[in-house]
Amino acid sequence: MDHEAVIKRWVTNDPVRMEALTIAAAQKLPGWCLAAGFVRNLVWDKLHDFSSSTLLNDIDLIYFDQQDMSDSRDREIEDELRAASKLPWSVKNQARMHERNRDRPYTSTEDAMSFWVEVETAVGASMAADGEVIIVAPFGVKPLFDLSITLNPKRPKRADFEARLCNKQWLQTWPRLVVNTVILPTINGGRS
Repeated sequence: MDHEAVIKRWVTNDPVRMEALTIAAAQKLPGWCLAAGFVRNLVWDKLHDFSSSTLLNDIDLIYFDQQDMSDSRDREIEDELRAASKLPWSVKNQARMHERNRDRPYTSTEDAMSFWVEVETAVGASMAADGEVIIVAPFGVKPLFDLSITLNPKRPKRADFEARLCNKQWLQTWPRLVVNTVILPTINGGRS
């Protein structure tokens, strides 16, 4: 099964997600994608045979711009997005997130995502100029289809992982998920 093609089809057939991608694409931000729950939740919803999508608490627009790493730039972008739609936008320039996470400087959006707490959260969607959905996934997309929540081997912080499991209530929302805290070798994947 071509998991990536399945995700692209699901995203394309979801009017809210396509609206969000279209609005985000208009910003023309470098290395942007809509990530975290934007793709992860959709896949888990489909695999749980939900008749409708779970509510997105926020839509995480991430990008990589070393020219303006100010927090105020993110707020400006959020304001523009909120003026264009009522979607719950959250904008973060990944070029500065290494400071908050005490990592080496990231080299791209995808590199930054590869340091996120869970492997399955590190999946995003972008849109090409011709409207094609592009998947961004430093660990690939197969882990999403395994119905697992996996501690990232590049960020093996079990306490952070367990706190997110509790706070996000993923196991209550998607009861077929299995927690995987075994540190796995880095999984290959990437931007398509």
